[in-house]
Amino acid sequence: MNGAPQVIRNAKASALLTLEWPDGQRSELSHAGLRAACPCSRCRAARQRGAIGAVAHGVVLTAVQAQGYGVQLVFSDGHDRGIYPWQYLRELGQRAGRDDKTLIFQASS
Repeated sequence: MNGAPQVIRNAKASALLTLEWPDGQRSELSHAGLRAACPCSRCRAARQRGAIGAVAHGVVLTAVQAQGYGVQLVFSDGHDRGIYPWQYLRELGQRAGRDDKTLIFQASS
């Protein structure tokens, strides 16, 4: 298994990226939450320094581009530098289910 979801849906109207995994798990990740969790080196460094800027209200995914081991997400604020590995997306969905403070992510099965 390569870890890729079977279905990927980008709903701009509701600002949710939905991933349906081979084991039946379904993750709904908000566009703003994904932008805030960007794995690019610049965003990771900012999070490690505690210098995380607020995500612009209304930011949405404008493109989802498959990259083999994950997807490159392109956001309406112009950010397109992070490739989100499948495992990272899966963990974001699972973390959301355990962390009541992470309201910007939703996970369900």
